[in-house]
Amino acid sequence: MASPLRTFSSALMEDNISSAESIINKWDVDSPSVSYTKVTSLFYQDDDRSEALRFINTVKDLQRSMLFFISDRSSPDSHSLIITAQKLMESAMKRLQKEFYQILSVNRDRLDPESVSARSSLTTLSSLDDIRSDFEDEIDGSDDEIRPGGESMTESPVPIQAESDLRSIAECMISAGYGKECLGVYRSLRRSIVDDSLYRLGIERLTASQVHKMDWEVLEIRIRSWIPATRTALQTLFHGERVLCDRVFADAPESVRESCFAEVTGEQAIGLFSFAESVATSKFKKSPEKMFRFLDMYESISDHWEDIQSTFSYESSSAVRSHATSALLTLAETIRSALAELESAIQKDWSKSAVPGGGVHPLTGYVMNYVAFLADYSQSLADILAEFPLQVRAPLPESVLSTAASSPMNGCDENLSMRLAWIILLLLCKLDGKAELYKEVPLSYVFLANNLNYVVEKVKGTDLEEILGSEWVANHEAKVRQYAANYERMGWSKVLSSMPPLDSGDRTAEEVGEAFRSFNEAFKETYMMHATWVIPDGRMRDEVKVSISRKVVPMYRKWYEAYRGRVAGVIRFAPEDIENRLSDLFYGTDFSGSGTGSGCVSVSGGHSKGSRSSQ
Repeated sequence: MASPLRTFSSALMEDNISSAESIINKWDVDSPSVSYTKVTSLFYQDDDRSEALRFINTVKDLQRSMLFFISDRSSPDSHSLIITAQKLMESAMKRLQKEFYQILSVNRDRLDPESVSARSSLTTLSSLDDIRSDFEDEIDGSDDEIRPGGESMTESPVPIQAESDLRSIAECMISAGYGKECLGVYRSLRRSIVDDSLYRLGIERLTASQVHKMDWEVLEIRIRSWIPATRTALQTLFHGERVLCDRVFADAPESVRESCFAEVTGEQAIGLFSFAESVATSKFKKSPEKMFRFLDMYESISDHWEDIQSTFSYESSSAVRSHATSALLTLAETIRSALAELESAIQKDWSKSAVPGGGVHPLTGYVMNYVAFLADYSQSLADILAEFPLQVRAPLPESVLSTAASSPMNGCDENLSMRLAWIILLLLCKLDGKAELYKEVPLSYVFLANNLNYVVEKVKGTDLEEILGSEWVANHEAKVRQYAANYERMGWSKVLSSMPPLDSGDRTAEEVGEAFRSFNEAFKETYMMHATWVIPDGRMRDEVKVSISRKVVPMYRKWYEAYRGRVAGVIRFAPEDIENRLSDLFYGTDFSGSGTGSGCVSVSGGHSKGSRSSQ
C-alpha cells in the first residue's frame, strides 16, 4: 500500500499532466482546429511573455511528472499517464522547435555575427541571466512586438531578448531530451548565415585543382577578395558565431556548444585557409612579382592568430587551427622561395645594353622598388626568416656584416637586415659588371654614381633605413662621392692640364696662344661628350657641376684676365661662357637634335601596402 505522501505526490503529478493538456494543446502546431496559434508566436504573444513563461514552466512540470511515473509504477494508471505525457511532450517540443526556428529567422538580420560580435564586449552572460530572471519573474521586459505584415522589430533590446528567448527554449528542449532537434534547427540556420556572409564578402569555395588552373589575373581577383574577407571573417563573423552559440547554449554541456559551433563554422573556416594554401602551392609560388600577394595573405592570417586560437579553441575545432597553421607555414615557405628566386634573377641578369648617358639602370629601379616594398612587411618577414639565416658559400662582405651588427640598435631583426643588405649587394655587384659596358671610363663612374645614389635615396628616410641602419647609409653615401670624384678626376683631367698654373715667369704670346688653343679643344671635346651624359638626381647633378666649376672656372679666369689683351684672336670663351656651358651639363642633350633621353628608369611614386597592381 502506497504511503500518504506518495499518494499525494502521485496526485500532484497527475494534476500537472492534466493542466499541461490545455496550454500545450492550445499551441499544438498539428491541431486542425487551432489556426490562430499556427501563425502566432508564443514568445511574442504578449509584451511580458507571460504566455511563454507559462508554457515553459508547464513543460518542465510535465517532464517531472513523466520521470515520476517512470520511476514509480505502483499507480495502476502509470502506463497510460506516461503515454499521455509523452504525446503532450512531443507536441510541446514541436511548438518550441517552431518557436526556436521563428526567433532565429525573424531576428536573422539582428543576430548577424557582426552585431553579436560588437555586443559581446558590452553584454555578458550575466546580463542575459538578468533578462531571463525578469522573464521568469514575469517582470515587464522588452517593449518589442510583432509588427503587422512581417515588419522588423527595431527596438535595441530585441537581439538581447531574442538571445534570452533562444537560451530558454534550448535549455528546455535539451533537458527534455530533444537537443538533437534544437541543435539541428540552429545549425541549419546559422550555417546558412555564415555561407551567405562569406558569399557577400566575395568568397567562393574552390578546390586546389581549380586554383592551380587559374591564370594570375583571375587568381589575383580572388586573392583581393580573400584578404579583406578573411580579416572580417576572423574578427567578426566567426567570433560572432562563437559568442552567439555560447550564449544560446549556455546551460548545455560544453560538448554541445563545441560540436554545434564546429558544425556551423568549421567547414567554412577550413575553406578559407585551404584557399590560401592552394595559392601558395600554385604555379606562381616561385614568382618574385607575386610575393607581395603572398605576404598580404600571410599577414591576413598571422595578424589575427590570436583571434583564430581563441575563437576556435574547442577541441572539436582543432581541424581549423591545423589548417590555419598549415596555410601559414606553406605561405612562409613560398615567400622564402620567391625571395631566393629574386636573388637568383639578379645574379642571372645578363643584359648587355648600356643605359644611354649612364643613367639609372632598369634593374636598379626594379630591385630597389621591390626591396622598398619588402620593408613594408618587416615584421612578417622577420618571422618568416627567423629560423632561416642567410647562407652563402663565400664569407659575407663587411658591408653586410656591419649592417647586421648595427640593426639590433635600431630594433630591427638581424636576419632581415642581413637579407635585404645581401639583395642590395647582389645588385651593386651586378652594376659593377654593367659599368664595364661603357667605353669611356668617366662615363662608367657616372653610371655607378647614379645607380648607387638611387639606391641610397631609396633607403634614406624610409623603413629601409631603420632596417639597414645609418652606418650602411653613411658608407654608401661616401662611395657615391668617391664615384663622382673619380668621374671628375678622369673626365676633366685633359681640360685642367691644358692650362698650367700661373707663375711669376713671363710667357711668350706663342706659348699663351697654344695654351688657349689646347683648352678650347679639350673643353669643346669634353663638353660635347659629357653634355650627352645624365645625372637624374637634381641634388647630385648640382653638386657635381659646382665641383667641376670650382676647378675649371677660377683657373681659366686667371689666364683670361692675364692674357686676353695679348691673344684676343685665340680666345673663344669668356669665363661666363664656361660657367653657362657647365650649367647645361648632365641633362642628356643630344647635339644631333634627336635627344638621347635621360636613361633613367621610370619609377612609380607612392604605393599602398596590400594594393599593388601586379605584385
